[in-house]
Amino acid sequence: MPGEAQPARRGAAKGEPSELQGSSRAHIEVTTWVTKHAGGDGTGSKLFDEQIGRGDTPRTVLRRFTARFPELDFALWSPDHSELGSHIEVLVNDEVLGVTYDLDTPLRGGERITLLGQFMGG
Repeated sequence: MPGEAQPARRGAAKGEPSELQGSSRAHIEVTTWVTKHAGGDGTGSKLFDEQIGRGDTPRTVLRRFTARFPELDFALWSPDHSELGSHIEVLVNDEVLGVTYDLDTPLRGGERITLLGQFMGG
C-alpha cells in the first residue's frame, strides 16, 4: 500500500536516480483512535515512511502527510492550519514537541514522528 512503512533508505545507491541523493526518511507512527483517520480501524498503530529533504521540519512533513488524509488533516491542525489542534499529541523520537524538537526544528533523517490520540474522560 502506498505510504506504508518501507525499509529506511539513506541516499541513493549506485545506479539509482541522483535526485534521491541527499534525501532521507522520517517514520510516522499513527496510534490509537487516530488510525481511523489514516486508513486504520481506530486501534493499534499504522506506520508510514516519508521522504524528507533538506530544510524539512516536523511541520512540513506533517503537512505533506496529512494532505493525503483529509480527516487526519482536519483532526491534527487548527482551523487555519497554522498550529496543531488540541486532540492529537505529536512526539518526535518519543519526546513531546517542545523538548528537543518543535514544529520548525530541521529534521536530519531517521526520526520517528508519532501521532498519539489524547484520551479524555474520568
